[in-house]
Amino acid sequence: MSPIALTVLIFALMLGLMAVRVPIAVTMFVAGCIGYVLQAGWLPLASFLNTQAFARFASYDLSVIPLFILMGNFATQGGISQALFEFAAAVMARFKGGLAMAAVMACAAFGAICGSSVATAATITQVALPELKRHGYSGRLATGTLAAGGTLGILIPPSVPLVIYAILTEQNIAKLFAAAMVPGIIAMLGYMVAIAIYVRLVPGHAPEHDDAPRLTASSLWGIAPIAVIFVVVFGGIYFGIFTPTEGAAVGAAATFVAALAKREINWARFKQCFYATAESSAMIFMIFLGADLMNAALALTQVPGQLASVVQGFGLSPLAVVGAILLFYVVLGAVMDELSMILLTIPIFFPMVIGLDFGMPRESVAIWFGIMVLMTVGFGLLAPPVGLNVYIVNGMAKDLPIAESYRGVLPFLISDTLRTLLLLFVPPISLWLVKYVG
Repeated sequence: MSPIALTVLIFALMLGLMAVRVPIAVTMFVAGCIGYVLQAGWLPLASFLNTQAFARFASYDLSVIPLFILMGNFATQGGISQALFEFAAAVMARFKGGLAMAAVMACAAFGAICGSSVATAATITQVALPELKRHGYSGRLATGTLAAGGTLGILIPPSVPLVIYAILTEQNIAKLFAAAMVPGIIAMLGYMVAIAIYVRLVPGHAPEHDDAPRLTASSLWGIAPIAVIFVVVFGGIYFGIFTPTEGAAVGAAATFVAALAKREINWARFKQCFYATAESSAMIFMIFLGADLMNAALALTQVPGQLASVVQGFGLSPLAVVGAILLFYVVLGAVMDELSMILLTIPIFFPMVIGLDFGMPRESVAIWFGIMVLMTVGFGLLAPPVGLNVYIVNGMAKDLPIAESYRGVLPFLISDTLRTLLLLFVPPISLWLVKYVG
């Protein structure tokens, strides 16, 4: 069997198993095993499996993943989201569509101590959706806003997908976090502008005026713990006081203390934080194993290297190559989640991209490409037919047809497209903060 035919077989088997709802980690593992055996035999596969799990999980850098997930779970169970939304509403509700903008701001702030898109969408929806409905926002705009706002959970550091990218490409996590900060803020502002335009062009989906709560000392005090956690954790990471793993540990401990201070967390919720962290971490690590095996099988075919040579032989500009990769991610997002996409494709695409001449140092190219991938995989969280964030938010909206929620995210997908194009053609936007990282 030719290498190309074998590669097609591996991907076809993986997609076929996914179509019958086999877990993504298992689909990659099975497809990788079969591809490996067909090329090298059973004994080399057994030898590879004998060492690969320990080699992967013995990495100290991987411990940052469960720590940031635990930090997010403490924030979710600790009632922090209510204070964030109340503060944002006091700031923004005097504008038309301001309460929806406040929900986006609350998602961004919560994402700064969470790192998970799904957790951000679900947590802020619990607080904001009843208020949006009570003030007369349509189900379409309310759910679309909250689903899109949830993506800020991975666009604004800490970001679990960005941590995984850093591990796979051996890049500095702190520099990647710094690079993601400005694009994340641009994403938040872009969503707020999309809301402002939408409520003016499509009347009837938002009230003419929201009841603006006053900005009080109590609302300011409510967000103080979040601000302190963010400054301590990311200030410490960016200025080299401690490593990202140490920063994640400090952040998890500080978020737990903040949750205790708000008296929102009890013994049952405390245990749930660790159960949820263990479940999410196990899922991610199993995907790591499946992706490692599948990538090993693909490496044996030597097709990734041949693909890089073919692409370079086309004579396309480096930006055109990256643009084509990003379009592929948009399509792949229809059938895979963001973590699986990154784990499966980065070992193939990264060497190709890093070998192109962008007129920048290799480290800058690696960081910029990571931000572009992060921005693009967010499409899959909103766009049909998957749109995981849309499913989660719509499920909490009771009787609203999911088609309405998909219509609601269209303005935000337009904003995502414009932002991605801006970052693609102007790389310094993603890189200018990196030089200040110690």
